[in-house]
Amino acid sequence: MTTQMEQATPSSRNVFEDLGFDPDEAHNLKIRAELMMAITRLIDRRGMTQREAAELFGVTQPRVSDIVRGKIELFTIDALVKMLSSAGVKVSVLVTGQGRGIAGD
Repeated sequence: MTTQMEQATPSSRNVFEDLGFDPDEAHNLKIRAELMMAITRLIDRRGMTQREAAELFGVTQPRVSDIVRGKIELFTIDALVKMLSSAGVKVSVLVTGQGRGIAGD
């Protein structure tokens, strides 16, 4: 009996790109996912209810529920950054360039 070895495909370091999203959309989704995870961690670390978190973030409790449940398609980067800022969290952006004229290229 011959055993077949499975070939491992190297990760792009972006699960969304690995799933077949085009690179621009995959990058946007990765940023949103990271922001949503930061919000969820903040809620957990502060031991907050979704209602308390909603008050802090300036949104409704169902919006907080959508974040906790991973409903990424319902949020923009801007909305997530505003929520974190409302909670006193400083959000930084690092721009790295791959093209001419970006980030000192």
